[in-house]
Amino acid sequence: MRVRTPVLVLALAAPLCAASAALAAVDLDELLEQTRNTRAIQAKENEAREKEFLASKEKQASMLADAIKKRDAAEAHSKQLSTTFDANERKLAELQETMTQRVGSLGELFGVVRQVAGDGSSVMYNSLISAQFPKRDEFFAALGKAKKLPSIEELERLWFEIQREMTESGRVVQFKTSIDDAGGNPKEAEVVRIGGFIAMTDGQFLDYKPSVGRLNILPRQPPSGLVSLARELQQAKQGYVEAAVDPSRGALLQLIVQRPNWGERIQRGESVNYVILLVGAIGALLSIYQAFYLLRARIAVRRQLANLDHPTEDNALGRVLSSIKADPGTIEEDAEVVELRISEAVLREVPKLERFQAFLRLAVAAGPLLGLIGTVVGMIITFQSITESGSSDPRLMAHGISTAMIATVLGLGIAIPLLFMNAALSSMSRNVVQILDEQSTGMLAESLERAKEREEGGLLGGRGPRHA
Repeated sequence: MRVRTPVLVLALAAPLCAASAALAAVDLDELLEQTRNTRAIQAKENEAREKEFLASKEKQASMLADAIKKRDAAEAHSKQLSTTFDANERKLAELQETMTQRVGSLGELFGVVRQVAGDGSSVMYNSLISAQFPKRDEFFAALGKAKKLPSIEELERLWFEIQREMTESGRVVQFKTSIDDAGGNPKEAEVVRIGGFIAMTDGQFLDYKPSVGRLNILPRQPPSGLVSLARELQQAKQGYVEAAVDPSRGALLQLIVQRPNWGERIQRGESVNYVILLVGAIGALLSIYQAFYLLRARIAVRRQLANLDHPTEDNALGRVLSSIKADPGTIEEDAEVVELRISEAVLREVPKLERFQAFLRLAVAAGPLLGLIGTVVGMIITFQSITESGSSDPRLMAHGISTAMIATVLGLGIAIPLLFMNAALSSMSRNVVQILDEQSTGMLAESLERAKEREEGGLLGGRGPRHA
């Protein structure tokens, strides 16, 4: 069927071509000739096509044979590969079983190693010791995520790093490293590290930043007492020295650093605190001034006690004694007047000896009251913050409560010292006044006794001659 189809097509096409040629012919003879020639040409063409088709058929048959050979070869190779694959599968299963038998407890060891490495990664990441031995956490993290059994070298390093962390946690070492100053600029510095707890340089405490693996100077340092301990530790070369250790590895140090000093506490207490401090400062200055005055007065009075016969005007006792100017002959009649003059002289000295004590008593009483005012102001601030925020967050209330407590502390802080100062000044002034009273009264009594003795001696001397 495939060979005859082109011939039928050509046979149908021949009459069409003949009809076309007949239209172009002039007469029947030419038309007949043309028809004969056309059939001959078509026969040649059909013969050429048949030859070409037969040749193509032979070529396709050859290609089909080659394809069949290749298919048979591929099937044979596939069977060979399938056989090899099955053999490899059996061998792999045997090797897997052998490996499982030989691994034994190493599988459990691998799990333990991964767990230890994972837990140690966070420890090494946050450890202060990593500032001296950096990038240890990367090794722990990689080992914790490994999908294969660790090598002997990895196990030995894991053991070494854990042992080094334990050893360095109990040592005080000094090493040189790069740190960041308060402004964030890097610099080389000698660092003293106490285990994994705290580090310092040049009397300044350091903070470890795990994100960058570097130490930086705290922008705000703790109180001067801790700073001096850090400086003494860094200067020590041998022996034992006192030092500050943060067992929380930096958390307590951060809380201490954030703790406000007395200046900041006073500033938080509004204007009431300044009033309290002003009252306390005035009371302290007046107390100190009066204390020095009373000390000088006591020294001068004691010096005058050693020389009562020659009173001077440079001390209170001398001025009181100088006020006794009664006539020895009429002192008995003038005793009351002399006593009044002595009392007047003593009263004249008392205000100087007892000055400022009234103000100190007032400051002692006013200190707690001013502190109470500050407490009320602080509570008002606290309630205002609660009202504005609509919540009772302790951090919002801390400012008002701090204001209240600081005012109370300051009020009591000035009242208690001024109370003791006032008691001391009162005792000193009473001591001087008592000496004035005793000595002036004694001098008056002594003068009266002398006058009486002279009078009795004169009477006895007058009767003697008349008796003779």
